Amino acid sequence: MSGLGERQTVPLSVLLKRELANEKTEKPDVVLVHGQASENKKGEDFTLLKTECQRVVGDGVSTYSVFGLFDGHNGSAAAIYAKENLLNNVLSAIPSDLNRDEWVSALPRALVAGFVKTDKDFQRKAQTSGTTATFMIIDGCVVTVASVGDSRCILEPHEGGIYYLSADHRLDSNEEERVRITSSGGEVGRLNTGGGTEVGPLRCWPGGLCLSRSIGDKDVGEFIVPVPHVKQVKLSTAGGRIIISSDGVWDALTAEMAFDCCRGMSAEVAAPHIVKEAVHAKGLRDDTTCIVIDVYPQEKPPTSGTTQKKPVKGRLKSIFRKKSSESSSYIDKQYLEPDVVRELYEEGSAMLSERLETKYPLCNMFKLFVCAVCQVEIKPGEGISIHVGASNPGRLRPWDGPFLCSSCQEKREAMEGKRTSDRLSSGSD
Repeated sequence: MSGLGERQTVPLSVLLKRELANEKTEKPDVVLVHGQASENKKGEDFTLLKTECQRVVGDGVSTYSVFGLFDGHNGSAAAIYAKENLLNNVLSAIPSDLNRDEWVSALPRALVAGFVKTDKDFQRKAQTSGTTATFMIIDGCVVTVASVGDSRCILEPHEGGIYYLSADHRLDSNEEERVRITSSGGEVGRLNTGGGTEVGPLRCWPGGLCLSRSIGDKDVGEFIVPVPHVKQVKLSTAGGRIIISSDGVWDALTAEMAFDCCRGMSAEVAAPHIVKEAVHAKGLRDDTTCIVIDVYPQEKPPTSGTTQKKPVKGRLKSIFRKKSSESSSYIDKQYLEPDVVRELYEEGSAMLSERLETKYPLCNMFKLFVCAVCQVEIKPGEGISIHVGASNPGRLRPWDGPFLCSSCQEKREAMEGKRTSDRLSSGSD
């Protein structure tokens, strides 16, 4: 047994390096305060709340926070799996040597890859449940939201207005998705009770799902895709309030009602109050879950929510203030770029060739011999360009990357209606 004098010591150089690393940890630009609440009917709603996650940036550390809501159907397996694996799948699709600005710019593509990989891996388990997913990453003042299904994420900045950060993928309300499904070989219609009588919401057949996008759902066609709508915005320095809720809330409350009913309350109090209001209005017909996040500037102490109120900026599409092209050159720059919410990115296409294209500011976003979706190594000559068979490749050539492995290429073709999937013959209850 070693004596005290023989105990190994840590070299002074190592201790100094650790101390320097701690000093170089970037202070977050904002302070986040969150609350969550849920009333269960089926026990299929799950949330993910991870604050102050750390990422190495050069010789320092940057922080970000993650919030997710997963509303399962036909069981809870898909929701649980997405909660446990989606974040890691997104992070694995981002190169490790990016600075903060590059990392934020890489998030939209990485979220697409992470959603598709999570869906692909879960379907190998041969379970038929599915889940919506509303997934948000906050890095400083930049908020990035990826969503499939009908849970909704909305923002009320401190300066007023309401902005939708997610898209609804309900067949009843999304004509573009109905067209995409029928063009890919699926059918859209209501339940037929006999004699030509149709009841209930529009559904996709086979399977009978009311949603056009989800994670899981092995028992329906591949045209029910996991490719998320992604929106990225930069908040003003005044911050704001964000609400993420499952359809149990939105079936009962509008966005204005949700914000109004909790105005002046802290995030911890606001979340259960929104759930209470939704259940009071419609009864507990479904799992009803709400996450409220208040974003404050670092120098401003938390207050009880936003106080200003302006008209909603559109029902399903956010309208962001933009710099006027008619501004005179002598106007100071600060007036050309007002301190309000700014949209940095938005895309909702279901086509992987459009979502993972190479027209991208980062030359090192995709590795040459690694699948852009599942991140498996591809032997030279075996990778398949994402642009092969693309309907509108533009100036991109089939041998341009990024590349997919054969398995992910098969999934891509099935999602775009170019390959008959085994899922089409499996049927659904």
